[in-house]
Amino acid sequence: MRVNGVDHPAPADTRLLLSDHLRHELGLTGTHVGCEHGVCGCCTVLLDGAPVRSCLMLAVQAEGHDVTTIEGLARDSGPLHPVQQAFHESHALQCGFCTPGFVMSVVGLLAQHPKPSAQEIDEGIAGNLCRCTGYASIRRAVTRAVELSK
Repeated sequence: MRVNGVDHPAPADTRLLLSDHLRHELGLTGTHVGCEHGVCGCCTVLLDGAPVRSCLMLAVQAEGHDVTTIEGLARDSGPLHPVQQAFHESHALQCGFCTPGFVMSVVGLLAQHPKPSAQEIDEGIAGNLCRCTGYASIRRAVTRAVELSK
């Protein structure tokens, strides 16, 4: 599988979840694990550009695919990705635990809908749970990300 642009061999354990492979074998701890049932969205990554729950997928299922994690959006020496910048500017995070999953979901949303309607924004973030922000700032961040992506 290719993770953040780097080829990696398939894990030896065919029962290993993608979230565990990313975190424990590749050291990409930005992919958070919350509920482990696909409900909270904290573990969202992009698989060939589409948001998926990495806690519901075996790592071997990603073989031959491109996986992008939060670490793959902006390099240490480079600028933030427009969605990351928008979350920062819009104060769309508090504790930050859910933030990587939201950011990855929004990146996927904007790839599919570059100028999403309010309803499309709500649908795009509906699979992610946040217990801190109340979602208004997250919705503003999506709108700001559209502006920054121009």
